[in-house]
Formats: sequence, structure tokens, C-alpha cells
Amino acid sequence: MASSCRKTEKIQGHPCFGGNHHKNGRMHLAVAPKCNIKCGYCTRRHDCANESRPGVTSKILTPLEAIIRVREVMASPITGPIIKVIGIAGPGDPLYNAETFETFNLVEAEFPHLIKCLSTNGLLLPDKMSLLEEIGLHSLTVTVNALDPRVGAKIYSHVSYNGTRYTGEEGAALLIKNQLEGIRQAADLGLTIKINTVLIPGVNDDEIPAISRKVSDLGAFVMNIMPIIPQADFAQVLPPSPERLDELRLANEKTIGQFKHCKQCRADAVGLIGQDLQLAQPK
Repeated sequence: MASSCRKTEKIQGHPCFGGNHHKNGRMHLAVAPKCNIKCGYCTRRHDCANESRPGVTSKILTPLEAIIRVREVMASPITGPIIKVIGIAGPGDPLYNAETFETFNLVEAEFPHLIKCLSTNGLLLPDKMSLLEEIGLHSLTVTVNALDPRVGAKIYSHVSYNGTRYTGEEGAALLIKNQLEGIRQAADLGLTIKINTVLIPGVNDDEIPAISRKVSDLGAFVMNIMPIIPQADFAQVLPPSPERLDELRLANEKTIGQFKHCKQCRADAVGLIGQDLQLAQPK
């Protein structure tokens, strides 16, 4: 577990946890293609260079390709000085891909000063906690969209866990249970935790106050309420207005800190938030 001073230092270096996002950058490594749940708002694309949203990448990297990529970026006089964080955010769920842990071990061996960050749906968090401790993870983002399984069933069409496929409220209840237990364990481990919540108007608006209270009680550090990007099963949903987002963030910021600069990054984003660099992809 990191000391209090060391943890504060790393938070200040992480642009997605309140660090100076105008100065500190991050590098996402797209090494995790497989996913174990189906979110109604998610469309994963592994060969796209023209969209900027979660689940999109130009290429799936192997762990070896990923560390070569990190070496190149860190050696560059343009990107090297600004990159403080190495993150794995997909395009699937990182905890469902062994390549995630292999990649982080390679990064730790060569660049131990870089903050290691992971984003997950949380289904496997309790099962993988010991591995996260072993790789020296600092920052964890968990996407929590509902606490009520009836609401979750409207968002997740299925959940695959230990070889069994769960649907409806049963699947949502399992996911929510594991998310909350995983957040509790991660907080006990000393990880810095951000909660992403996708705001789907007419579906989970009323869940957000309860989510903010619960995750704060469990030890989460900050919450990121994100507007839905209309696509897939929710293609016809109108996204919330900026005013509605501001209203919800203001209403919940006394419960848990609110992150307000999210650009809903690609799985292969490199650079400052909102100023991603276009780099040549490995062959």
C-alpha cells in the first residue's frame, strides 16, 4: 500500500483523478479485446481511426507491441515529458484479458515511475485483486451504472461469469454485487478509485445519488458522470444536456468529488486530455 504522501503525489500526476490535465498526459494501451458483459450503449471497434470514444482503437496490441510503443513514446521529446500514466481501458474489459497483467509487468520492469491505471466493469474485481496488488496498480476506475438490478437489467443484456451466462436482473445483480465488493477491497488495498457512471436519461437518472453515496462509503475518491453516446441498443436515446450534467454533478459533489473534464477517451489515446496525439501504429 502506498504511503499517504506518495499517494497524494501520484493523484496530482494523474489527469483523470484531479491532477493537472493541462500538463500531465496519459497513454492507453489497447491490449484487452475480450469482454465479459454486454452493455446496451457499447459498440467496440478494433480498426477505427476516426472515432473518439471508449471501445475504439486502431489496433489491438500484444504485450510486446505495447511495451515497444511505451518505449517509443517515452523516448520522444514531445510525448516523453508529459506522459505520467499508463492506462489499460479496453477495448474490452482489462480484467478479462491475461494480456493486461503481462503488459503491466513489462511496464513496471522498465518504467516503474509511471502511474499504472486500469478501467473495468468490475465483474472480476474480487477475483483479480491479488493480481492488481502484484502489478503495483495505483489507480482504478470502475463503471457503475446502477445499484438496483431492475435498472441494471435495462442496461446490461448479459453477464458472463465463470463459464455461465446470466441475463436480466440475475445478471445485473451479480455484476453489482461484485462491483461493490471489488471497490471495497480496492479501497482497503489503498488504491485510488474513480467511479464512472454513464448517465442514460430515462433509465438511470434516479440511481446516481444512491451510487454516489454508496461508492463514497466504500472508499471511492472521485466520480465521473458521463453523458451517454447514443449507439447500439441506446441509439435512439437523447444524451443529457450539459446543464443536466452540471446539475447532477453539483447535487452530488458534497457526497463525492466530481471529475468534470472527461473526454470519453479511446482505448488507444495518447497525450493530454482533449489533445490526443495521432501516432503511427505498429505494423
